[in-house]
Amino acid sequence: MLEVRAVCKSFDGFLAVDAADLVVNAGEIVAVIGPNGAGKTTLFKLITGHLRPDKGRILFRDEDIAGIRPYEVCKKGISLSFQVVNIFSRMTVFENVQVAVLSRQGKTRKLFSPASKHAVEETEEILRNVGLEDRADRVSGSLSHGDQKVLEMAIALGNRPELLILDEPTAGMSPEETSVTIDLIHRLTEDLRLTILFCEHDMELVFSIAHKIMVMQHGRSIIQAEPEEVRNNEAVQKAYLGGG
Repeated sequence: MLEVRAVCKSFDGFLAVDAADLVVNAGEIVAVIGPNGAGKTTLFKLITGHLRPDKGRILFRDEDIAGIRPYEVCKKGISLSFQVVNIFSRMTVFENVQVAVLSRQGKTRKLFSPASKHAVEETEEILRNVGLEDRADRVSGSLSHGDQKVLEMAIALGNRPELLILDEPTAGMSPEETSVTIDLIHRLTEDLRLTILFCEHDMELVFSIAHKIMVMQHGRSIIQAEPEEVRNNEAVQKAYLGGG
């Protein structure tokens, strides 16, 4: 579904992503890990059009999408949930997701019509899928941090993506919230047949749910393989996992 080939990105002479490679097959859960500053978030921004690569190719379903705008990437079928929560905090949970659905349909103005009843069924279905249906009428800014992160995933689902990219999906969550999020990621792949690419510092989470793991260091991809092979790789142990 997605292939990143020798992608590079520098900022004022600093090479943040250095000829990185990545492959994501349909239906997989793929994790990208690495030390702080390894280039993970920059790589995700390159894939989603928030940054333009200096070199390399980014292929989504065999089409080169490198350098196209974020809304164009979204229309292709890729959605990104940010590391820092990005929601409309004064709007209800329902309205946040409804905006995403209407935006995809090109009907955003209809949200402001009296007692808007547009996209209600699809919005309700998304909220059921992520477990927020009982909080639909809550003002989103009043939600717990974990629920706000889940809401952002729901907003991303409003775009009907084939590939969902999650940047630190459990950052700042309690152990209970992390467990709920792990279950949610499993359900999104199994029930909605989504492909998921994510980066995460919680190694227990990564090794428990990822089908493949790509490890970055100094902007480069060291290895991409199944969890056990990554765990036993000497270069990975030295670079990130703390082994000999």
